[in-house]
Amino acid sequence: MGNAYSRAGVDVEAGYEVVERIKKHVKRTERLGVMGAIGGFGGCFDLSQFDVKEPVLVSGTDGVGTKLMVAIQADKHDTIGIDCVAMCVNDIVAQGAEPLYFLDYIATGKNIPARLEQVVAGVAEGCVQAGAALIGGETAEMPGMYGEDDYDLAGFTVGIAEKSQMITGEKISEGDILVGLPSSGIHSNGYSLVRKIFFETNHFSYDEKLPELSGTLSDEILTPTKIYVDAVMPLIKKELVNGIAHVTGGGFVENLPRMLPDALACEIHLDAWPVLPIFDALAKYGKIPEMEMYEIFNMGIGMVLAVSPEKLDAVKADLTERNEAFFLIGKVTKKEEAAILFKGKKI
Repeated sequence: MGNAYSRAGVDVEAGYEVVERIKKHVKRTERLGVMGAIGGFGGCFDLSQFDVKEPVLVSGTDGVGTKLMVAIQADKHDTIGIDCVAMCVNDIVAQGAEPLYFLDYIATGKNIPARLEQVVAGVAEGCVQAGAALIGGETAEMPGMYGEDDYDLAGFTVGIAEKSQMITGEKISEGDILVGLPSSGIHSNGYSLVRKIFFETNHFSYDEKLPELSGTLSDEILTPTKIYVDAVMPLIKKELVNGIAHVTGGGFVENLPRMLPDALACEIHLDAWPVLPIFDALAKYGKIPEMEMYEIFNMGIGMVLAVSPEKLDAVKADLTERNEAFFLIGKVTKKEEAAILFKGKKI
């Protein structure tokens, strides 16, 4: 018989097992600056090892929204952690910061060590892709708050930027070219609508193979969010970028204006890149007008860079050399009425 805490539904021994299971995944994320091992009361990181004249720390926190419900119902937990890391690190990269470390928080109704190991393995993989160390976290077993099969996942990251290289949008000018970096799929926004369209309105199964898609529906919508650290940080350090927009919730309409000075707008050429099939499927089965899709989803572009025309060749050469795909999707113009304009002609 266990103690009173275990009789209340909290398995402390399972918590110890999770810590042991995840140590090998955490070790994969070690990088310059890491101090100590996981399991202490706080994660430590040594900033003195970085050659930054005017260091600015940039932090970000996020979760993955109701994409978690898809992972739980499809019983696929090994990639959702990548999404959590991506949503945090992509935000701070958009401000010019190199991710340094990451912490996660998992709350669950019942601690199932094998399942939580899968989740943390995904977090560790995301950290490896981002170059960030996983230096701590918390797993909370909360019976009564969550069902036994349910869990929630959130993360927090800190990055470092040279003050002079921070991306504030102040350098953006009329005539700057907008360079779009492709997304891997829906990423981690709009899933309340995604679930309603596919599973509530049309009653598709997770194993459904729609004619528009190459894999099963669950595989398509659980494709992890792309992490843009490797693609963007070299451009930032070479001071080739004037502004960056991470295309998250609110799609193009909400996120692109966030990087702009008040007097400027974005002109987007809709036929400048291929829209991913998953968005065609969402529009079709959800009967969503095309322009409304750009108010909700990334439509195949996960990050947008504003680049001076005279630096465009250098940006294109750098991305090409590193095999990073990109599209020239528009330009910065004077703001007349709307902060974003959609057109159909390629630049």
